[in-house]
Amino acid sequence: MPGKRSRVEFPGHNGATLAGLLEAPDTGTLAYVLFAHCFTCGKDIAAASRISRALVARGYAVLRFDFTGLGGSDGDFANTHFSSNVEDLLAAAAYLRQSYRAPAILVGHSLGGAAVLSAAHQLSEVKGVVTIAAPANAAHVAKQFHCDIAAIESAGEAEVELAGRTFTIKKSFLDDIAAQDSAHIGALQASLLLFHSPLDTMVSIAEAEKIYRAARHPKSFISLDKADHLLSNKADAEYVAACIAAWAGRFIEAQPVLSESKTSTVDSGQIDVEERNHQFTRNVLADDHRWLADEPVAMGGDNLGPDPYEHLLAALGTCTSMTVRMYANRKEIPLEDIRVTLSQRRLHGKDCEDCEMEDRYIHEITRYVAIKGDLSEGQRQRLLEIADKCPVHKTLEGKVVIETKMQG
Repeated sequence: MPGKRSRVEFPGHNGATLAGLLEAPDTGTLAYVLFAHCFTCGKDIAAASRISRALVARGYAVLRFDFTGLGGSDGDFANTHFSSNVEDLLAAAAYLRQSYRAPAILVGHSLGGAAVLSAAHQLSEVKGVVTIAAPANAAHVAKQFHCDIAAIESAGEAEVELAGRTFTIKKSFLDDIAAQDSAHIGALQASLLLFHSPLDTMVSIAEAEKIYRAARHPKSFISLDKADHLLSNKADAEYVAACIAAWAGRFIEAQPVLSESKTSTVDSGQIDVEERNHQFTRNVLADDHRWLADEPVAMGGDNLGPDPYEHLLAALGTCTSMTVRMYANRKEIPLEDIRVTLSQRRLHGKDCEDCEMEDRYIHEITRYVAIKGDLSEGQRQRLLEIADKCPVHKTLEGKVVIETKMQG
C-alpha cells in the first residue's frame, strides 16, 4: 500500500485525547483532507479506510479520527452530542494546522457529512466540502432510534441498540440535534460535492436534494447507483475517492510541499527552517521541537505562526523571565509571578548619520517587567537589574557577527 501511516493523538473539545490516523503520500502532499465518520462508527470503518487510501494514492494526505467516546478516543459517548462532534472536528483541523497544514478539504460520511457542513464556515482555509450519504440536518439521526425517544425523554437517558451495539443516548443529545438548523449550508464559502445512493435505506436521497437546493454554487451531485449507506462495496469507496480527487483538482494548487517529515534530525543547538509553502509560512525545527513562522495576512502571509520579529521578541522575553525566576528561586526571593511584555520599532540612527551605511537603522526594543509578590523595593530593583543580565539580552547588545555560506 502506498503512503505513510502515523497514529496521532490530539486534545478534543473537552480536553479528552482523540485518536487519529494520518495517512500521507510518500513524496509530496497536494493538500490535507479531514475525514469525519458516520454516527457511532469509527475512523477504521471500511469506507473511511478505503477512501483514505485511495486519496493518498492520488497525492492527498488524510486525517481520520474517532470522535469523543468512540474507538480509541477518550471520553464517554453518552456525554457527547452533535455539537461536540463539530467541536472535535475543529480540534482536528487545529491539530493539522499546527502540525502540518490546515485541511483544504472536509469529507463527511452520513452524520459526519452534516458535521463537516456545520464546521466548514469556521475553517477559512477549507476550499472544498464533500458529503457522502449525509442528512441535511442532524435531527435526522433520531430516526435510527425513534422507538426509544419516549423512554429517553421520560427517563433522561436510555440504552439504545445501533448496528448491533448498545449505546446510551441522553436527552441532552436529543435537545442538541433539535436545536440544529440548515442555515449554514446556504452560507457555505467552499465548493460542495454531494454523493448519495438512490437505494440508501438509512438516509433517503431526498436529504441530498435538500442540501443541494440549500447550497449555492459551486455545487455538484454524483449518484452512487447501487451503493448501500456504508459503501460496503470496495469499488464504491474507490469510485468516491477518484471523483473527489478529480473534482478537487480544479481548485487545489498542484504544488506539493517540499517536506512533510515530522522526525527532526537537527543537531542540538541548531535550528532548521524549511519552506512550508512558496509564500511566507515556514517550518522551524529544533532537536526536539517543531513550530511555525509566518507573516500576517495583511503582509501576504497566512498568519499561521509568529513573524520573525515576534520570534526575536519572544527569545528576549522568555530568556528574561527564566533568568529572573532562576535568580529569585536561588536567592529565596518570594517572587509569585513575572510577566514580560515587549514591543519593538526601527528608527533611523541619528548617531550613525556619518556612517558609511546610509540606510542603517537603530532597532529599539521596549521591555516591561511586571513582578508580583511580597517583595521589598530593594528586591524589586535587584530583579530588574537581573533582567538586563539574561543571555539573550547580552547577545543582542553585544557584537553579533553573522556569516552566510552556501550549503549543498
